[in-house]
Amino acid sequence: MKTKNMASTASKWLTFSLLGAMHWVAQASEAASAVAAASAAVATTAVEENPYGLSALWAQGDFVAKGTLLILVLMSMGSWYVIITKLAEQAKLNKQAAAAKKTFWTASTVELGKDTLAAGSAFRYIAEKGLEGASKHTGLLGAVDFNEWVTMSLQRAIGNVQSRMQDGLAVLATVGSTAPFVGLFGTVWGIYHALVKIGMSGQASIDKVAGPVGEALIMTAIGLAVAVPAVLGYNWLVRRNKAVMEEVNAFGSDLHAVLLGQAKK
Repeated sequence: MKTKNMASTASKWLTFSLLGAMHWVAQASEAASAVAAASAAVATTAVEENPYGLSALWAQGDFVAKGTLLILVLMSMGSWYVIITKLAEQAKLNKQAAAAKKTFWTASTVELGKDTLAAGSAFRYIAEKGLEGASKHTGLLGAVDFNEWVTMSLQRAIGNVQSRMQDGLAVLATVGSTAPFVGLFGTVWGIYHALVKIGMSGQASIDKVAGPVGEALIMTAIGLAVAVPAVLGYNWLVRRNKAVMEEVNAFGSDLHAVLLGQAKK
């Protein structure tokens, strides 16, 4: 009987211990959930209550700050437009060079070879100018050596093609060299106004200084973000232009030799 009582007591004690442990675990879980929720709420509040950033820069900036930001945006749009259009023009000229190698030199005469090229092809334009120069070697122009006259005609045509390929590169050079200074101007203007507001309020705590100054520095970052692609794009396009113009110059040299050969015949 005594053994039965002791077993019953032990069983009850074990039951109460298990219940207590389960209750403690449940309380700990609720506390952890509450802490996590509080942390998330604090983080969300901190994100929502951040008064500084690009939106704040636009909302709180005056007409000078907004105008500077718009200028940087226009510079970026213009530089990317030039990069994309020049890449398309260079790819088109490469296709024209391949077509000229395939069809022009297999023709029996320059006139027939010219007709095999597309109407807007730069190589057809050079061939037309070469033929025009060879046919106009009369009158006062006849006093000029035929070799020199044809050379000048082809060089003018090649120069026009090269000038057309370089259109827009000056925009990239201008943006790459001036965008950092435009951004720096916006930063100096923003820091000036931030310091004026701090001086008028009479408070120089870290939250009053770091926020407006950091907000003004966004202008410098935007200026660098605009300038770097423009500089890289300019160097890349100049290198690609050089490779394309080598094809054009080679075509002009070969055409010059063919025109001289036809004139001798």
